[in-house]
Amino acid sequence: MKTLDIDAVQAFVLVADLSSFTRAAEAAGTTQSAISLKLQKLEGRLGRRLVERTPRLVRLSAAGAAFLGRARDLIAAHERAVSHDGMAQRLSIGISEHAAGPEGAVYVGSQSGHLASLNLSNGSVRWKYKTGGPIGESSPCVAGGAVFIGDLNGTLHAVNAGNGNAIWTFKTGGEIKSSPVVVGDRVLIGSYDEHLYCVSASNGALIWKFRANGPIHCTAGVSRGMAFVAGCDEVFRAIRITDGKEMFHIASGAYTGASPALVGQKAYYGTFNNEVLAVNLATRRISWRYRNRQRQFPYYSSAAVAEGKVVVGGRDKMVHCVDAATGKELWTFMTRARVESSPALADGRAFVGSNDGKLYVLDYKTGQKVWEFNAGAPLSASPAIAAGRVVIGSEDGRLYCFGQ
Repeated sequence: MKTLDIDAVQAFVLVADLSSFTRAAEAAGTTQSAISLKLQKLEGRLGRRLVERTPRLVRLSAAGAAFLGRARDLIAAHERAVSHDGMAQRLSIGISEHAAGPEGAVYVGSQSGHLASLNLSNGSVRWKYKTGGPIGESSPCVAGGAVFIGDLNGTLHAVNAGNGNAIWTFKTGGEIKSSPVVVGDRVLIGSYDEHLYCVSASNGALIWKFRANGPIHCTAGVSRGMAFVAGCDEVFRAIRITDGKEMFHIASGAYTGASPALVGQKAYYGTFNNEVLAVNLATRRISWRYRNRQRQFPYYSSAAVAEGKVVVGGRDKMVHCVDAATGKELWTFMTRARVESSPALADGRAFVGSNDGKLYVLDYKTGQKVWEFNAGAPLSASPAIAAGRVVIGSEDGRLYCFGQ
């Protein structure tokens, strides 16, 4: 039986997704020669060439295209195994100010396959619900007395917010890393089976599904009766919520894992082509592209927008702030590791975690640090803010709450 180096498989997937050894090296935080060596070892182990290389082009061979799906499955299985062994725990978080009376509630999804409700005031456990599959990057959404969350087995769960009892489940054909969005009596959820689903919030019945040309990793943005998704197929799409019809699409030019932030007539999101884009929803054109001149790394973090400023974390270890109207860089803040946590903005401050284990609180007008907290483990999850509290989870399975 052949055994495969998981790092080499991950390197192959990055090269396949980004069509570039240079970009794959930037995304992995290593050198181009290291990526090439890992790929050569993987090809030698499998006994076939996976990637065709020319001076101007990098593309998958027929064997590489056939292996890509299995490579993704192997990486996903590895991540689930690691999480169950307690080596890493990404916590997804949602907050409701009213779900548990005046003290509010925080809802936490974990890779151990549990959704828990805690009192926001003191962190005591109200209830636990077993999903049956690990929860990855899908964050809980609370609406109408229910908590909605997706798991890596591809199931969307609706749970009673008061007592933790199951209301319904809906099964998709792939992993769910997207967060649910509730629009009236409907729930939108993206899946790695390449579909955006719309189901009934009351009973989980399928209303419609839309097929993209790649996994839907992002969480849909909603405005003017449309759902906007920036996909792994390098396309930004507007889909009508009433019937699932695509209204328009725009080529992003790169793989996108980030969720679009919608403000007014514009959508903002980062790509794996080391850019942040602004899309004008009225003209259906890209208004501007931001690229840091000194450091070229992908943007996996989703953007936050306030007071005409777009704040986003990058795999270049930096937090970036650009002018929402022009895309001009306003400031950057350097951390010591990748910033995959999506910033949250409140009271003139940007709250963002870094894989260096610190929660940074920045003045989002100037980029100056107000304070920081060292959790001692990577903070790749995004902070949630409500009722004067900031809650964030670290990859050693700890949950932190700040505020009064």
